[in-house]
Amino acid sequence: MRADVEQALQLIHNNESSSIEQALGLLQNTVFSFSMKVCGHPQDAEDTMQDVLLKSLSYLPKFENAQALSVWLYKVARNRCLMNRRGQKFSPKVNLSLEELMPDGRELGELMDHSQPNPEAEVLKNEASDRLHQAVLKIPPQYRFVLVLHDMEGLSTAEVAQVTGLQEGTVRVRLHRARLMLRREVSGVGRRATPIRRQSGEKPKPKHCRELFAALSDYLDGVVDEHVCEQMQAHLSDCKPCEAFLANLEKVVKQCGSLDMECPPEKAAVMRQELLKSYEQARRNLGKPGMSAKGNAAVTAGSR
Repeated sequence: MRADVEQALQLIHNNESSSIEQALGLLQNTVFSFSMKVCGHPQDAEDTMQDVLLKSLSYLPKFENAQALSVWLYKVARNRCLMNRRGQKFSPKVNLSLEELMPDGRELGELMDHSQPNPEAEVLKNEASDRLHQAVLKIPPQYRFVLVLHDMEGLSTAEVAQVTGLQEGTVRVRLHRARLMLRREVSGVGRRATPIRRQSGEKPKPKHCRELFAALSDYLDGVVDEHVCEQMQAHLSDCKPCEAFLANLEKVVKQCGSLDMECPPEKAAVMRQELLKSYEQARRNLGKPGMSAKGNAAVTAGSR
């Protein structure tokens, strides 16, 4: 969960004019950044930001914990993004198989050859944010939402499941495929061939390599049990291609957390003034700044 949401809720509960404006600014950053990552169009992101926050104003003082507010905001923002559908960013849906995303011999050879440019270093050097963002936008939407929520916005698997309405197991499967596709796009494999064409006569990956490949994201996130973890560590110590691929994937996942996108400050300030007016009107309509503990509990429970 972004620290912005937790800080914003604390400011809202302070119930001071300056605190409210600062809180709305933090929430603007949260919703805009998420919307840009999944929509890719500034106008869509601005529209989503303003619409989501306008809908949220009367509810904000009612939330007691930042986790509930975070899940609620992302759920509303996700639905709003799906309504935008500007261009072709959300269609058609594509189901990615693990087999398609497994590296071929050439790709593993490039990873093992330290004389070749490191794809992540290249991205960091050459307009890192823009290239990473464009790579994210190439991921099919049902995978992209999970990747952005988990690796970029910092939600847990359980929280992503709440936002998307998916089972936690499905979230883990989609997250792994999204990470693999992003790694492929970042490294340029996606531009060479989609899906990867196996070279004639190339031997299939050993069973142990295939099993490890399917569990890499769980291993990276520390959600495999101790016995499986020990098996994977033993395999990695003996299989240099798998070890190189894991290191490559881990770097891409870490990159995701560094991508942040802000609405132009002048435009955000103008829109924030409109939100402040609406917030004050919503408070007057309620007749008081907050609500009873019973009402707070109802909002918190309803956001889970």
